[in-house]
Amino acid sequence: MTDATTEMTGAGGPDPSAPAVELTGITKRFGGIVACDQVDLTLHRGRVHGILGENGAGKSTLMKVLIGLVLPDAGSIRIDGQPRTIHDPLAAAALGIAMVHQHFSLVDQLSVWENVALGEEGRLKSAGVRDRVAAISRQYGLEIDPDARVGDLTAGLRQRVEIIKCLRRDPHILVFDEPTSVLTPEESEQLFSTLREVVAAEGRAVVLVSHKLDEVLHATDEITIMRQGRVVDRRPTGEADARSLARAMVGREVSLRSERAAFGIADIEEAADSGTLAEFQEAERESDIGAEHSQSAETTPSNGPVLRIEGVTVKGRGGARLLDDISLDLRAGEIVGVAGVEGNGQRTLGDLLSSLVPLNAGRVVVNDAEVPTGSPGAMAKAGVAVIPEDRHDSGVVLDMTVAENLLMVDPYRVARHGVMDKGRATEIAEQMISEFDIGCSGPDAPLWSLSGGNQQRVVLARELAAEPDVLVAAQPTRGLDVGAIEYMTDRLRQTAVDGVAVLLISSELEEILELADRIVVMSRGRIVGELSHDDANLETLGLLMGGSEA
Repeated sequence: MTDATTEMTGAGGPDPSAPAVELTGITKRFGGIVACDQVDLTLHRGRVHGILGENGAGKSTLMKVLIGLVLPDAGSIRIDGQPRTIHDPLAAAALGIAMVHQHFSLVDQLSVWENVALGEEGRLKSAGVRDRVAAISRQYGLEIDPDARVGDLTAGLRQRVEIIKCLRRDPHILVFDEPTSVLTPEESEQLFSTLREVVAAEGRAVVLVSHKLDEVLHATDEITIMRQGRVVDRRPTGEADARSLARAMVGREVSLRSERAAFGIADIEEAADSGTLAEFQEAERESDIGAEHSQSAETTPSNGPVLRIEGVTVKGRGGARLLDDISLDLRAGEIVGVAGVEGNGQRTLGDLLSSLVPLNAGRVVVNDAEVPTGSPGAMAKAGVAVIPEDRHDSGVVLDMTVAENLLMVDPYRVARHGVMDKGRATEIAEQMISEFDIGCSGPDAPLWSLSGGNQQRVVLARELAAEPDVLVAAQPTRGLDVGAIEYMTDRLRQTAVDGVAVLLISSELEEILELADRIVVMSRGRIVGELSHDDANLETLGLLMGGSEA
């Protein structure tokens, strides 16, 4: 292969009739793990190409090869018919390749327009950058304040900044890696509707890496499916359907619940019309876990609350009320879902129960004992475990090993006389890896080497190992594939069956509707409604989330 920067000025030039991208025989190993194994991929201008696969299937590694973040061990790259070596992201940018990453690469202390302009050469005029940000946001339906401080934005708004930052560079080969994991269904629909128009009109080649079957089926022209580092199927999108895609991704049939979770909100009503939803509900009623959970839920109302949140108010910068006089009870064995448009207090609620923020008013009571908020470790000591909203931000340490991440909350469990017992730590970690089926090379594997789904299993295993009375699961299936969603939702349900009170904070309404016994809706930091499982539906929840009366 030839260096990208020298090849660009060489003789011959690009071939307009050639594919925009040809990846041939791409192989990449990380130690004993083969992330990509002889992978071929062809991208054409004017088309959106979807790449599906479970977490750890090799999708992101393949895209990192294209963007210059990973050098392949074997294989070749052609851009517009010309052989290239893409040795770093600058070389990729010089070839017109850009990527919207799943995990944010923003600077919290800077404004939106400053983050968008980062890395650009020459003298910048803030007014010009602001105008360009505003124009892109309007064009793609990603409205945002160019002067807003990124650290104050919700996850959904931060994702908008990442997308705008990428689009500002006007790439002709564009990679989206899980771009809508924190966008609302309406935002996602607007983004891809506009994107398809631009792709067709301007002849761009677009890759969409996603775990959402509905998204891929509606937004792409062709689909490549990867499993265990290899391509297992290719097909035009018009010849694909959800069940066959899910089966190809996982290598087996998957449950209706996880298929619908991967499918997205848009098709729930279609599923209901076709009978799929009814089939699922009937199957759920007949399942052992569903029956056990129903019996558990029937017996818990007579028990006292395990967790009581009473009149809680939390203020942010400038006195803004992030939580405004909210009260909520949880009983052993029940799942309470928290629904709402992101940025309406859900993250603050999770932070409160993680001992990260103090109260301005009210109190939190666990097992009839008041717990000091904002005191590090207080909630954990009281029996509250938390799966955080962003595992990379506050759930794991990527440079530490799997064993260290599994044991970091309670290192004394494997310590003797204040010194960690390596043998004991390895033994316990191996037991947890086996119990939670964590895909890794062993306890000493660095956590960054695990797929997102397996990293989430590490978090779940560690939190449940503490035998909590309350489990707070914030966005537990965000960014996970259909198989990982199936595993996580089944584990949450079983956790409730085992007598733990589960608080499920999720932007995935279908997930809440399937798992929760009760549902509360948050808007502007307040609880604006509460519904039983039997009374809840998408229309009622949507009205409450929008601030209207149901």
